Amino acid sequence: MGVVAALGRTVAPSTENSSDRRSKRRYPIHLDVQYKLLKHRRVEHLGSGRTLNISSGGVLIETDGLMPASGPIELALNWPFLLHGSCNLKLVIRGRIVRTNNKSIAIKAEFHEFRTTGARSPEICAGQAATRAMTA
Repeated sequence: MGVVAALGRTVAPSTENSSDRRSKRRYPIHLDVQYKLLKHRRVEHLGSGRTLNISSGGVLIETDGLMPASGPIELALNWPFLLHGSCNLKLVIRGRIVRTNNKSIAIKAEFHEFRTTGARSPEICAGQAATRAMTA
């Protein structure tokens, strides 16, 4: 029996909507988010909201204020997991607003990176930062 056939018997069928044309799977992750609306590389507006879902291709967030229909945006999410069990992480996503609907906006991700934001054990994060600096 081939690998594909074996996987077909052990993996449950997808419950996703077959009419959904998105190429990336979305995950319902609800995290607080801070955003910056950008114009000509300058910050035009700061705000906050909450993610509704996230994928490798983008993010859907809800906000309290009105948002433009398009344009560049930068998001910062406090990631719920620790690096090596000790360092807090922030996920920074830069992209473009592709759709707005009531108080939700869809963002196509063009760049993302994780940044350390502090530690439960400062010595461990400081050691990791020093190691990264020496290997860079």
